[in-house]
Amino acid sequence: MSEETQTSAMGDVLKRSYAVVFYENWPIWLGGVLIGILSVLTFAWARPWGVVGGLRNWADWFFHQVGLYDQAPLSPILSTNSILTLGLLWGAFGAALLSKQFAIRMAPGRELIKGVVGGCFMGVGSAMAGGCNVGGFYIASSALSFAGLAMMVGLIAGAYLGLRYLYWEMMNLPSSPPKAGGGKKINLLFLEPYIGAIVFLGALVAVWFYAKEAYTRVGGLLLCGIGFGIIIQRTRFCFVRCFRDPFMTGEGDMVKAVSFSIIIGVLGFAALKWTGLRPDNAYVTPTFWFGSLVGGTIFGFGMLVSGGCGSGSVWRAGEGHIKLMVVVIFFAATNSLFKALINSSAGFKQLIGFRAFIPDLMGYKWAVIGLIVLFLIYSLVGQWNEETDKFTVEM
Repeated sequence: MSEETQTSAMGDVLKRSYAVVFYENWPIWLGGVLIGILSVLTFAWARPWGVVGGLRNWADWFFHQVGLYDQAPLSPILSTNSILTLGLLWGAFGAALLSKQFAIRMAPGRELIKGVVGGCFMGVGSAMAGGCNVGGFYIASSALSFAGLAMMVGLIAGAYLGLRYLYWEMMNLPSSPPKAGGGKKINLLFLEPYIGAIVFLGALVAVWFYAKEAYTRVGGLLLCGIGFGIIIQRTRFCFVRCFRDPFMTGEGDMVKAVSFSIIIGVLGFAALKWTGLRPDNAYVTPTFWFGSLVGGTIFGFGMLVSGGCGSGSVWRAGEGHIKLMVVVIFFAATNSLFKALINSSAGFKQLIGFRAFIPDLMGYKWAVIGLIVLFLIYSLVGQWNEETDKFTVEM
């Protein structure tokens, strides 16, 4: 084989490999496994993954700059909450460019209004629940908190109510005719992979800068956040689907992916806590039961109306969806304002709830076994519903 032929063959191999990684979506189950592992590694490195805390930090900083808040928050470039959310946005943006899936996508006026309303519901719900679908449910459940399970019930109820509203809207409100050119997307497909490479090169420079300035912990969290962004964008991992699909389409793939991901998180978090590497009450949110249940219901309704959860809104905003950008802005602002309202009232704060650590009731062994069994059952119910359409809601 000639040298020219070998070079051509190697070029074909590289092109096919690139297509597999960036042009083809990764399996959903792989996304669940990778997110579960990365969530444990993030907790072991510094702190658990979160989304709304970073959004609130950005809103707090903005409100302080305009004079609404007296107390200045931690700088968004140093706050670990902010860095994780920034990393999620950064990773999704870069992955979308490399896969040629980034484009500025405008939405109809009604959808933008729903983005405002849904974002506000999500902001209120996440403030009450102590986190969004990530911190209030996914991480809280992994951290062996009863609050995570209470929010799970709320999310299921809210998703059901949200789907019923969307069906009512489809049947009773006339759809707006699309405007001329409304389906066009502003993109630069040829340049996107090169821009994506620059985006990730910039991420490495940022991490190097943090390490150079003795902020290695923050730089590591930025890498973790970017990792979450890449995984979620490539697998289309969507918490909304976990709670919506059983009622809408009956599909159970996302239910299984989220369930298995949480099981990995439970095992990892329990090991870190049981060995004393992390405190028992670390990220056991003080929102059981009222805040998590009611807040989860409000959040679940909001994520159906807006079309994205906490993590989903951020990573899809990174793909260029204008509606989700609107959701993120109102989600962040409302969460900040409602959190300030909760903190200003001792009675309201007490009503929200308290910390409820599952091992305090049944020990680590049975807490872990119980959670694994619970999410295995949830996964099996999702599979059974996929075959029977038992919970599918008709218009």
